[in-house]
Amino acid sequence: MNIVIDTHSHTIASGHAYNTIEEMAKAASEKGIKLLAITEHAPNMPGTCHDFYFHNLKVVTRMRHGVELLLGVELNVIDYEGNVDLDDETLRGLDIAIASLHVPCIKPGSMDENTNALIGAMKNPHVKIIGHPDDSKYPLDYERLVKAAKEHHVLLELNNNSLNPNGFRLNAKENDIKMLNLCKEYGVPITLGSDAHVAEDIANYCYSKEILEITDFPEDLIMNTSIERFKAFLQS
Repeated sequence: MNIVIDTHSHTIASGHAYNTIEEMAKAASEKGIKLLAITEHAPNMPGTCHDFYFHNLKVVTRMRHGVELLLGVELNVIDYEGNVDLDDETLRGLDIAIASLHVPCIKPGSMDENTNALIGAMKNPHVKIIGHPDDSKYPLDYERLVKAAKEHHVLLELNNNSLNPNGFRLNAKENDIKMLNLCKEYGVPITLGSDAHVAEDIANYCYSKEILEITDFPEDLIMNTSIERFKAFLQS
């Protein structure tokens, strides 16, 4: 499998990452990545950038070291209806938007509440990816989630950072296996996101590949192998 896209990464602008856009692009080039999404944490995450950061991304060159950049956001879902922490006007100016559940931004709820929160976020026309839906602190109804992703034309993310044994998300491996088996059953595509907070982690899918092997996940449902196919998905 020839992976040429990483759909989830952060720079120093997010407040708890360690490299610049220039450094991330250079590292992506050295790893053979052709399209890199830089998705800074949205304003409700403590320590991240202000709204003005996202308003001004228009000034940033989108091609560096032979790598095309998608400059966007990892939104915080802020309630169980699926509302997020950037407005429509700001989101229209970005290249890509992920929506995720983060403990500093929303209290874990019941399975129904957490699932409703992510499905509500999927209904936002700017949201194209649901980030790391794999943490048992936020129990989810995975069958409802997968069916909703298909209905609303949104990608579910297999997040490599979640699977790190030193990470803080609970039962990510078990939850990802369950999610990917349902994605296979219903023909729902996924994206591989490194969730890199440091340059050397760009396109690091070492843990994700194990899940793909365990589930015998079909390559044609993985969106990271073709820029044309991925862009078509975003635009459709």
